Amino acid sequence: MPPNANPGVRRLNAFRFSSPQTFYPLAGKVLPYFAWAAVVLALVGVYIGFFVAPTDAQQGDAYRIIFIHVPAAWMSMFIYVVMAFWAAMGLIFNTRLSGMMATALAPTGALFTFLALWTGSLWGKPTWGAWWVWDARLTSELILLFLYFGFIALHAAIEDPRRADKAAGVLALVGVVNVPIIYFSVKWWNTLHQGASVSLTGAPTMAATMFAGMGVMALAFWMYSIAAALARVRSIILERERQSDWVHEYARSLK
Repeated sequence: MPPNANPGVRRLNAFRFSSPQTFYPLAGKVLPYFAWAAVVLALVGVYIGFFVAPTDAQQGDAYRIIFIHVPAAWMSMFIYVVMAFWAAMGLIFNTRLSGMMATALAPTGALFTFLALWTGSLWGKPTWGAWWVWDARLTSELILLFLYFGFIALHAAIEDPRRADKAAGVLALVGVVNVPIIYFSVKWWNTLHQGASVSLTGAPTMAATMFAGMGVMALAFWMYSIAAALARVRSIILERERQSDWVHEYARSLK
């Protein structure tokens, strides 16, 4: 767009894809790229983590579960923050797509939270000698799973989609306080859970191949989350907008 374009026009174009009508075909076009990226990155990450990374001197091969566990835990927190962001956008600007995006993200976030808890138990048994302990990190992560379930259940319990978006959005915003509790729990309390091996302020305390495998798996989970959210939000858009003229026109254009 020319630099001297009308500011109002620039703002209009910036919010163009906030409409379900314009976002739906865009999501359909980019979805396969994210899906294939997730598959390729996951294969590379699994290969590095299970065949290239060295055996840990203390934990042996049991530590390899972290290549699934740690990225899943990261995504469980990240998706909740993104979900809360979309919920806030829906409450502030009253946009239909924002509530749809928050709703689309919740099942994937719950999936990664469950995966983090399950793989954490598999790692905890040989390391701690127990499948589960009421550790601060584990307990707060379990609360995160309940928050995801609560968001999904509350949204499903209200028939009017717009009212459901607002009610579930408030719950998402209230629950976001649990995310920093999860992250800082190992610093605030004495816990069995080990501290972070990867930090934004320092070098990772692990071998380069271990860090690479974990990073690639995190990217794979990220790509999968985007693909799953796009596929789900397209279904939500069709369900809510099925009576709209543009849906019928789009369906005819595909024939």
